[in-house]
Amino acid sequence: MSAGPTGEVYRIDWLPGTDVLHGTCHCGAEHSAQDPVEMWEWMLGHPEGHRPQGSDS
Repeated sequence: MSAGPTGEVYRIDWLPGTDVLHGTCHCGAEHSAQDPVEMWEWMLGHPEGHRPQGSDS
């Protein structure tokens, strides 16, 4: 788990028995990937690629 400069929490879990990583962004969006670099790029690219829950736009 890592906190960003504004205190956001990012979480990446490894799914046992697989090569899959499951990430949860501070906004509640989720993403799965096998490549750790892809996972971090998705998380740190916020908000590109996902929107906060409850967002109308």
